[in-house]
Amino acid sequence: MSKILMVVSGADSLKLSDGTSHPTGYWAEEVAASHEVLRKAGHDVVIATPGGVRPTVDPISLDERGGVEEADAKRFRAYLDALDAELARPTDLSTVSAGDYDAVYIPGGHGPMADLAVSADLGRLLADADAQGKIVAALCHGPAALLSAVGEDGSFAFSGREMTTFSDEEEQQGGLGDKSPYLVESRLRELGAVVRPGEAWASRVVVDGNLVTGQNPQSSADTARQVVEVLARR
Repeated sequence: MSKILMVVSGADSLKLSDGTSHPTGYWAEEVAASHEVLRKAGHDVVIATPGGVRPTVDPISLDERGGVEEADAKRFRAYLDALDAELARPTDLSTVSAGDYDAVYIPGGHGPMADLAVSADLGRLLADADAQGKIVAALCHGPAALLSAVGEDGSFAFSGREMTTFSDEEEQQGGLGDKSPYLVESRLRELGAVVRPGEAWASRVVVDGNLVTGQNPQSSADTARQVVEVLARR
């Protein structure tokens, strides 16, 4: 059994390019489906947030506004309800050491763009985890969290690495569009990442050594399965 740290955004809003505040949080499917796959594979999953705050589920990730079918929303809501005790008392990200975990897993929602992308604690954790060869996994907008891993000299820990993320195309089609404060795909490219998005709204997972990334909510279970497979080969 491996020990996996699931880092969830603690943000409940995102400042848009027009200066308005957009309610957000984590995406229900990305936490629920990922956690379920990892836990069913026998791994210990520990949830952490910045400051140990209770994370907020993005409300549109549980209804038709987010393109979520009623039956799926009911299933995700039930799983999150069963996980409520863990979500209510997450580990404080600042207390975490990379050496205590076999993998770091970051689900998305627009929340990570607000807090995880600029978290010094997470930046240190990800750089340490990568240097130790631990698995670093991020899903949908979760790769925005990788932006935190920029050193004082401006170097990006994941420069030159192949990955995918919620694409600029998807952000324009079904995300925040021009109101997005930045585009995750474009920002990662600017820092030197080799971003290889696939077809919009289709499951896609990219594995580059110890780095596992998924493109969108449709990739949730597949991303977690890839993490399970990589762990099994170790």
